[in-house]
Amino acid sequence: MTDAAKSKRVYVVDDDLSVRASLCALLSAHGYRPAAFSSAEEFLRGFEAENSLCVFLDLRMGEMGGMNLQKHLVAKGIHIPVIILTAHGDVPLAVEAIKAGAVDFIEKPASEAQLLGAIEAAVDRLADRPQPILPQRVIADRLARLTPREREVLDHLILGMTNKHIADELGISQRTVEIHRARIREKMEARGLSDLIRMMR
Repeated sequence: MTDAAKSKRVYVVDDDLSVRASLCALLSAHGYRPAAFSSAEEFLRGFEAENSLCVFLDLRMGEMGGMNLQKHLVAKGIHIPVIILTAHGDVPLAVEAIKAGAVDFIEKPASEAQLLGAIEAAVDRLADRPQPILPQRVIADRLARLTPREREVLDHLILGMTNKHIADELGISQRTVEIHRARIREKMEARGLSDLIRMMR
């Protein structure tokens, strides 16, 4: 990470004070310059587009949630890399956020490695460095590791279905879906749903 990148602001937009405080503390400890806002509206009044490294957006906030703020920035031609945060594990919105250009989609509580990795991806996005694209052969090899049932679950995940909907569709328990999801991530060598969506595009 260059000094120029670290001199830019990392914005945190979340209506939960404890999330803002802990994330800002982590960012400061790693040499970033965080700035926190409790709402999308407050962020729009106070951010500096030209001095932005990326923005962490909470998916569910008051009047304007993270998805709507992401769409607003895109509509205004403001190109700040967006990282969506959620406590809800809302898979359909995860798919929508990634397709709309979000760098990553992270479920709370996020690990330090996930958060810092998302910032690195945001820096690459700002520098117009393309995301590393896995060769189709590698993806095919990983897909071959999946059982037929895991492949079914993966296909449903990519469509944006929740664990409950997948469980109902396949006639299995939600707990079984969760186990399949964990095995799919492991076999596909994916950090999370955003990686899976990119591989399966």
